[in-house]
Amino acid sequence: MTTFSANLGFLWNDRPLPDAIRAAKAAGFDAVECHWPYEFPAGEVAAALSETGLSMLGLNTRRGDVAGGENGLSALPGREAEARAAIDEAIAYARATGTGAIHVMAGFAEGDDARATFCANLAYACGQSAPHGITILIEPLNRYDAPGYFLSTTDQAVAIIESVGAANLKLMFDCYHVQLMEGDITNRLTRLLPGIGHIQFASVPDRAAPDHGELNYAHVFATIDGLGWNRPLGAEYKPGGDTDATLDWLRKAR
Repeated sequence: MTTFSANLGFLWNDRPLPDAIRAAKAAGFDAVECHWPYEFPAGEVAAALSETGLSMLGLNTRRGDVAGGENGLSALPGREAEARAAIDEAIAYARATGTGAIHVMAGFAEGDDARATFCANLAYACGQSAPHGITILIEPLNRYDAPGYFLSTTDQAVAIIESVGAANLKLMFDCYHVQLMEGDITNRLTRLLPGIGHIQFASVPDRAAPDHGELNYAHVFATIDGLGWNRPLGAEYKPGGDTDATLDWLRKAR
């Protein structure tokens, strides 16, 4: 049976993270994940995870100067010290909460220098996280929501993963972003599955609940099951209001 993780960056994000974890449990999710949990003490988050029996699958490195428009640091030449401090912070938080993966955010950049910087910072992240059993993830973002983001396609991500050559560096395959940039979702999942560390989903093109739009998620989920994937899929969609009112898709999937 397909299992699901609630991405608490979007779902129940109107409440403190520990309470959002409890809401995800009450709704029937099998795990949780988040974006930037750092305003909440790791001990409180760990306590909520222990109370509910849910695991935290992943979190993101900080974006940098959000007010200034930044969306990650690790592909920005000259910002290596800040990028690595953000990586260290994420690893410490992941260790304190039992989180299994960290999405290292690239940021807005382009060119060979940016690629070299990103690869070097990823090598650092992989080396620092490997002793703790933590996976490092990179995620292509679509050019409509994140114009100018360094990483935008799965082919680009795969090439970087191969270049870094670390066993704990994997692709975060977000069906929403990949459909907008490349399409051919089920064939790409089939081809790329050995290098995928996590799968996320939302409707396309509005990034809402996965019960409408141009992707048939019943088919996508069945394909993923058929490939032997046995980890929770991440529901990373924008509910546009009360999260509980958008969960018919979850009940039907059950």
